[in-house]
Amino acid sequence: MAADSKTEKATPKKRRDERKEGNVFKSTDVANVAFVFIAFYSLKKLFPSILKTVSDFMKHYLDLAGSAGELNLNNIGGYGREFAAAAAKTILPFAFICVAVGVIIHGVQTRFLFTPKNFYPKFNRISPIRGIKNLFSLKNVIELVKNILKVIVLVAILYNLLKTDAETVMRTMDMPVSTSVTYMFDRMMTMITKVSLVFVVIAIFDYMFQRWDYERKIRMSKQELKEEFKQTEGNPEIKGRIRELQKQRARTRMMQAVPEADVIIRNPTHFAVALLYDMDKNNAPVVVAKGQDDLALRIVRVGEEHKVAVIEDVPLARGLYAQAEINHEIPMEYYGAVAEVLVFVYKMNKKNEVKHETVIK
Repeated sequence: MAADSKTEKATPKKRRDERKEGNVFKSTDVANVAFVFIAFYSLKKLFPSILKTVSDFMKHYLDLAGSAGELNLNNIGGYGREFAAAAAKTILPFAFICVAVGVIIHGVQTRFLFTPKNFYPKFNRISPIRGIKNLFSLKNVIELVKNILKVIVLVAILYNLLKTDAETVMRTMDMPVSTSVTYMFDRMMTMITKVSLVFVVIAIFDYMFQRWDYERKIRMSKQELKEEFKQTEGNPEIKGRIRELQKQRARTRMMQAVPEADVIIRNPTHFAVALLYDMDKNNAPVVVAKGQDDLALRIVRVGEEHKVAVIEDVPLARGLYAQAEINHEIPMEYYGAVAEVLVFVYKMNKKNEVKHETVIK
């Protein structure tokens, strides 16, 4: 019943918490198919070099076999070093590619998550009752069906190849070693390619199922959503951050309105108030922006860039800053003073004077 009550999608916070616990979405089949494709493609590219190294090594020691003297510690050590060098040259490049591919595939799926908690023993997994329940779970049934399909596909492809190439395989005994090895390697690559193509289909199905199963497991109940909301909203740091973001957005909107203003009233450096008067919409001028100190200087600078008239009036700037609200009409006691300023600005505009020139009243 508890699982049935979890009907809501996981929140970003829930997903972050699950990630911290090492519980992330991943598909093993997708990783395996990608690994097989890349690893065996790399092996195919490296095979001529590997075959040449092994062939040269065997030829060298077969030539030495007839002419070598007694074995002693000195020449045994030399042979050992040569063998180690040949083995390293043969194995290390492919081994390095396999390790790198495995790390990258895991990293891509988990976004390179490393959680030490995953290495700690979890004794609740040892519960016999839980083990019996998991034995008949949907996930295990799906895994069983996938494994059966893989075995059937593998056997069918292997049988078809052997049936088709049985005679040729028998004739490889009469071929030169390099030719027979190359032929067998090519047939093996053909088989792996066919198997992998079928496994891709299974991997796609597994990816969709694992995604659905993961989302189902991290679902939340309505009560959990309420509790998380309370915890998040009650966090002073988060509330402070939200308020700061709201202030930043409001300030951005305010600065965007400055170019539309009719006039900016300022004192020399401390206060600036931008006013817009639309006679068709408002009964009085509206404050579209106001600021103090650095913000005041920014308002003036933006206004000057957009040729908004700037009037320096210390008492009026201080009064409007203290009593007028942004996006509200100015208080009635400032109607007369602001009207004088607007008349002065309109006269300046009619005379085609530079609008952004600061005028001291």
